[in-house]
Amino acid sequence: MAMAASSLHPGLLSSSIPKRCFYFRKPHLISQKLPRLQLIISFSSSKEAPTVSTAESCVNTGLDLFSKRRVAEALEKFEMALTLDPNPIEAQAAYYNKACCHAFRGEIKEAADCLRTALRDYDLKFSTILNDPDLTTFRASPEFRELQEEARRGSKDIGYGFRRDLKMIGEVRSPFRGVRRFFYVALTAAAGISLLFTIPRLIRAVQGGDGAPDLLETAGNAGINLGGIVVLVALFFWDNNREEEQLAQISRDETLSRLPLRLSTNRMIQLNELRDTARPVILAGRRKSVSAALKSAERFRTELIKRGVILVPLVFGSYRELVLSKKEFSRPMPATPIASAGDDFEKKTESVIAKSKLKAEIRFKAEVVSPEEWERWIKDQQKAEGVEPGEDVYIILRLDGRVRRSGKGMPDWSQIVKELPPLEDFLSKLEK
Repeated sequence: MAMAASSLHPGLLSSSIPKRCFYFRKPHLISQKLPRLQLIISFSSSKEAPTVSTAESCVNTGLDLFSKRRVAEALEKFEMALTLDPNPIEAQAAYYNKACCHAFRGEIKEAADCLRTALRDYDLKFSTILNDPDLTTFRASPEFRELQEEARRGSKDIGYGFRRDLKMIGEVRSPFRGVRRFFYVALTAAAGISLLFTIPRLIRAVQGGDGAPDLLETAGNAGINLGGIVVLVALFFWDNNREEEQLAQISRDETLSRLPLRLSTNRMIQLNELRDTARPVILAGRRKSVSAALKSAERFRTELIKRGVILVPLVFGSYRELVLSKKEFSRPMPATPIASAGDDFEKKTESVIAKSKLKAEIRFKAEVVSPEEWERWIKDQQKAEGVEPGEDVYIILRLDGRVRRSGKGMPDWSQIVKELPPLEDFLSKLEK
């Protein structure tokens, strides 16, 4: 059974949420991440430690230590900052960076607790968690899935911001839901009032006598009103369930759009940066199946490249085979830093020059970064689509980032060549 296609708009959440870039994150990327705001916590050019410890100075010192991989000392500074009467922004900085330290050390539960506090009490934007490469290992954990679900449901523990933003995107994809619900409620109320007046007439009709209403007619009217109420209430709950499913899908789409890839030039990007320039085809499954699909694709290499296809292979369980230290896995070091969370970088990628450069770097195949995070997303998607988690699957994306087709097993490349128009064709331009 094929996995149902879903609508995927990479990075939609970031377009719906104004970027809340952290002036306290990673000093070497500050100018890229926050071009439009003045720094409140400034970094001293002097190497001398401040004479008076404040929450601000502790956060700054912690960031400097973290950049030098002295994580234990950085963690102490962030914890100290929380004891020095920090203002809300400083507290948000301390909790968020404390979570990054815990994630670096593999302390996932502690990282989740810090992020939950920052989300609940200090207005942390969930999109920031999705963007930060320091939280790569955390995003591959069950704790992240739990936190994401809480945010999607609008849990009181972590606020309603994430759910509100998801609902805004959902309204764009499925307009007039609020209008439909208004009519459901209004018509249900009208049918209820009518039924309220019909019941006494029905009682009189059953009792009979002079002047009694016609029994069949009155019973028919009561039945219509009652049936209308049942149908309208069912439609209301059906619409609610559809909305929850849609919000869950949008949340998964947002996670997918931010998963990292390494191009053949060793440049690291997020999946949403391929929008308008390539059609990613994700091949996920057992090593034997994925290898066979890649080998088969080589016969159609020229035609697939003309159609902008870039293969993204993922072997389930491959991350367990990597002999990496915790430090190496927790902080992947890209050839080009993943700064797409910053407005300045996003403006560059939207420019013609940046897109042309990216297009020149795209080859036939890309390598997944953080395969555990990719695998978690694939299996979550499989559960949502009713496919047994762990089965071989493929997902073909359009140029605009939406899912074009997906299914069990590996794709038929000859059929894909027939189905996909070349990049220069008019039909391809309509996908952008």
